[in-house]
Amino acid sequence: MNKHTQDIIKKVSMEIVDNYRNEPLFSSKKGKIMPERKQIIDVLLSLRDVMFPGYFQSQDVIGYMPEYFVGERLGKIHQVLSTQVRRGLNYMDDQAHYDEDNYEQAEEIVEHFVSCLPDIQKTFLGDIQMLFDGDPAAQSKEEIIFSYPGLFAIYVYRIAHEFYLQKVPFIPRIMTEYAHGKTGIDINAGATIGKNFFIDHGTGIVIGETTEIGDNVKLYQGVTLGGLSTRKGQGLSGSKRHPTIGNNVTIYAGATILGGNTIIGENSVIGGNAFITDSVPANSRISIKSPEKNLRFDNIEK
Repeated sequence: MNKHTQDIIKKVSMEIVDNYRNEPLFSSKKGKIMPERKQIIDVLLSLRDVMFPGYFQSQDVIGYMPEYFVGERLGKIHQVLSTQVRRGLNYMDDQAHYDEDNYEQAEEIVEHFVSCLPDIQKTFLGDIQMLFDGDPAAQSKEEIIFSYPGLFAIYVYRIAHEFYLQKVPFIPRIMTEYAHGKTGIDINAGATIGKNFFIDHGTGIVIGETTEIGDNVKLYQGVTLGGLSTRKGQGLSGSKRHPTIGNNVTIYAGATILGGNTIIGENSVIGGNAFITDSVPANSRISIKSPEKNLRFDNIEK
């Protein structure tokens, strides 16, 4: 490295360090430790082994000491989550000064989460059945568990939603953004989604924070359940910004439904590429009729 390059690096380094000093965002609050993204993702994958035993690990955990496997795995998950939840709580708590602050609250949050796992697992079974029944291309339920991105996104959402309900900082978003990056499906952890949820293909689906979705709802690729406007920014935080979808609704590819006051009535079907900002009564059929086109055929053999 020549002297000119060394001088440039020295100058740039000093400018970046000055930015560190002048902008609090670049440094942890009073030396507090933030949750570790890798640890959160590892928990998601480890917990998937518990929810779907035998699919993502080599051993036959059902046929050989399943109680030991589940207990040992949940013990490790509890330990890691307790630390990460505590870090998140401490970071956002201006009164916390030590790593052990908020210890009891973190323990209670994780214990509550673990106690919910059997019911979450049963809900997954309904999601799997819905996907299998609704997709003629599915060869088996096992194939869905192994390979369907829609199920993985739903799995991560249902885990993250429990931490969202407990107002845990950082962790729900880390989880859902991981699934977003892996699948192209963006489900905010704050959305409320009922039983037997169906996502087919999935790429490009967006479900906003205050969306409410009933039971037996089907979404296809490119669907957006979003807000009408974000011009007010943080002033909209906490308000109902995203639509409500009733039970037994099907929304086909590319449809966009916007607004916190927009309600899609139960048993409705929303056609592909529809753009909806007003409520739709129950049992409706909404479709966009393609305009007739004059087609010209030229003989390419000349």
